[in-house]
Amino acid sequence: MKQNVLITGTSSGLGFESAILFAKNGYKVYASMRNLKKADALKEKIEHENLDIHILQLDVTDPQSIHTAVKTIIEEDKKIDVLVNNAGAGFAKTTEQATEQEIKWVTDVNYHGVVFCTQAVLPFMREQKSGQIITITSVGGLVGQPFNELYCGAKFAVEGFMEGLATYVSDAFNIKITCVEPGGIKTEFMNSAVSKTAVDGALATGEYLPIFQAYMAGIQKRAKEGESQTYQTGAEVAEVLLEVSKSENPPFRIRTSQWAEMFCNLKTSADPDGTKLLKQIKSSFL
Repeated sequence: MKQNVLITGTSSGLGFESAILFAKNGYKVYASMRNLKKADALKEKIEHENLDIHILQLDVTDPQSIHTAVKTIIEEDKKIDVLVNNAGAGFAKTTEQATEQEIKWVTDVNYHGVVFCTQAVLPFMREQKSGQIITITSVGGLVGQPFNELYCGAKFAVEGFMEGLATYVSDAFNIKITCVEPGGIKTEFMNSAVSKTAVDGALATGEYLPIFQAYMAGIQKRAKEGESQTYQTGAEVAEVLLEVSKSENPPFRIRTSQWAEMFCNLKTSADPDGTKLLKQIKSSFL
């Protein structure tokens, strides 16, 4: 029987590219998305290339939606081999200017959704004594950045959640856990983050305005730089996900580009893949 993989947020960008790449490499893919009206591009790929991809409705901010999708997979395959926590959303605004609703939204999409999806698959992976959870975090899960503190806070939370989980489920139940940490990705995710910032730019006034203008100029400059710089394509990052999924001993942490490595170097140089720290935590507590 093929290994199966559940990928969240597959209507575009990295999730879309990952669903196609995993299917082409022998996986049975359950491609989930919040809005099935956005599935046309993926349906076209499935039909034209005869890909083993099954589209599911799954909203990471709705636990019932998550459990319904997982139940569908279990009823069909009796197992879940790999979960790719990909769904997320960019957000850039000062804490002072963000609304309560926006703060809850960025946390729900980027952190709570990861927790709920992971919670939903764990019982089945534990029972089968195997599984893999690959989570797209970000260099923003290691390094805070201007106007991104709310987004980075959610990604820092994801890193802490996965680090704590990995200290005991990996050895006890053979569940491999990896945090994949891209820099910028040239996808709808990036467009969303930039457009939200630009649309709400009028809010960055007064004493914040010169900082905000410098920040936006930096985004635009980096977006124009070559492929060896900040931004990768979704397809390039998807290749890293596939490599991690096929690894016998995947790293706990992995950056996806040379730029991401350099950007995080002060935080990661002593333990680039996170395995030394996990070993230390286990020896301290278990």
